[in-house]
Amino acid sequence: MKILVTGAAGFIGFHLAYVLLKHGHEVTGLDNINDYYDVDLKFDRLEELGIKRNSARNYGENCTSLTFSNFKFIKLNLEDRQALPALFKAENFDVVCNLAAQAGVRYSIENPEAYIDSNLLGFANILECCRNFNIKRLVFASSSSVYGQNSKVPFSTEDRVDKPISLYAATKKSNELMAYTYSHLYGFETIGLRFFTVYGPWGRPDMAMFLFTDAIVKNKPIKVFNHGDLERDFTYIDDIVKGINKVVESELKEEGVKYSLYNIGNSKPVKLLDFINEIEKQLEVPAKKEMLPMQPGDVNRTWADVEALSTDFNYQPETGIKEGVEKFVNWYKSYYLSGKSNSK
Repeated sequence: MKILVTGAAGFIGFHLAYVLLKHGHEVTGLDNINDYYDVDLKFDRLEELGIKRNSARNYGENCTSLTFSNFKFIKLNLEDRQALPALFKAENFDVVCNLAAQAGVRYSIENPEAYIDSNLLGFANILECCRNFNIKRLVFASSSSVYGQNSKVPFSTEDRVDKPISLYAATKKSNELMAYTYSHLYGFETIGLRFFTVYGPWGRPDMAMFLFTDAIVKNKPIKVFNHGDLERDFTYIDDIVKGINKVVESELKEEGVKYSLYNIGNSKPVKLLDFINEIEKQLEVPAKKEMLPMQPGDVNRTWADVEALSTDFNYQPETGIKEGVEKFVNWYKSYYLSGKSNSK
């Protein structure tokens, strides 16, 4: 298949592009490489896919991979209403995987405009391109943040999610509604995936996994919100990507409702202090914990009901927290402590 992966320089998009390429698909990666976090990490992910940073810097230019003959990359904003339709027209994609978005719950409180531009205007542009250029299937990233302060666990896609407590969550819920409408009106298939706390090698430096590991290594205190009384459905990146890949490669719906929505997580919530303890074990260094109150926009617990995804796509998460943390810590040491991150 010919597949567009937006957010290809991001954490999940990079891993998904790699797996799709290994499966023999023809993949175009798209990303605007914004500076929400370290752009060097984004360029290094692209270099793992064979895209040199000097080429990837140029807006609107196709870059050919030096590693994968079936991969190319273009730097582009989703909200670009001229360049994005031109890309769709030129490439004639079969499937679109929209993983590009302005990420971060807390950052959405500080910089709401970035979320409106990327997550609403950009997603609307994606939907319009899918409609106008005969895309058969759109797979898009939603988030567990849409559940807000939902006290019923595990979280089900049947639960009401009309009280988001961050703008980020509100934009993700809006994406789900927009996708439903486009599937209803124009008949192409849309599948939303609500991600639950993804972690692993090449992960984002603004996420807990990196923040805790980096601080402990540097003998700095780690910020433990709600005094550690939090639980997260930590999900290892390989399990997430396997799930997305199963959705991408599944048979198209020929009739019936063309919109679907699923949770994708580990379905085994872990106490935050147990998570930190596992990092301490892997690093063999105790953490200095700064106990803090709950942050605005945060929730006490996340827990995914993944029965529907397991039934429809045989999704089976396999990576436990011990194995996942060990793999991340090993990558962190290799990338950051060996100097690879500074060898540009």
